[in-house]
Amino acid sequence: MNLPAKDREVKPQYQDLLFDEMTRVNLENNGGFVNVIAGEYKGNKGKGTTFSPINLFNVYLNNGGKTDFEFPNTYNTAFLVINGDVLVNGTENVSKDSFAMLENDNGDMFTLEATSNHTIILVMSGEPLNEPIAHYGPFVMNTQEQLKTTFEEFKAGKFGTL
Repeated sequence: MNLPAKDREVKPQYQDLLFDEMTRVNLENNGGFVNVIAGEYKGNKGKGTTFSPINLFNVYLNNGGKTDFEFPNTYNTAFLVINGDVLVNGTENVSKDSFAMLENDNGDMFTLEATSNHTIILVMSGEPLNEPIAHYGPFVMNTQEQLKTTFEEFKAGKFGTL
C-alpha cells in the first residue's frame, strides 16, 4: 500500500485481522453481511488502521442480497468481484474476477445486489494522495531517486529480517 510521503519512513507494522474478529455488519432480510476491514460502514468502524482515509470491506451477499455504500465522490472507489455476480445500481452486471472502478464526481452512493449465491466482493475506497508515483517491484516511492536509495538500503540489509 502506498503511504503519504510524510509517513513513508514510519516503522513498518503488521496488522493481524482475523475473519472472526472483524467488525461484521449483518444485512437486512438475510441478504448477507459486510466485514469492515478498515474505515467505516454505516457507523461501524473496522479494526484496521491506515495513514490516509481508506474504506476496505469484504462483502458477502446471498442471491438477491443487496446493500448500498456511500463515500465522498472525490475518493477513488473500486470493487473486485471475487465470487458470483453482482448488479451495480440496478443496471450494470459485473461477474466473477472482474474489477470495476467508479467514476469520481459522479455521485457518492452506489448499490450492489447479488444475482447469484455466495457472492463475495472486495470494496475499496480512499482519498487520493495526489502525489507522484515511482514504483519498481515491491517498492512504491515518489521519485526515481527515492527508489534508488530504497534499493540501496534494501541491499545493505537495512530493512531487517523476518
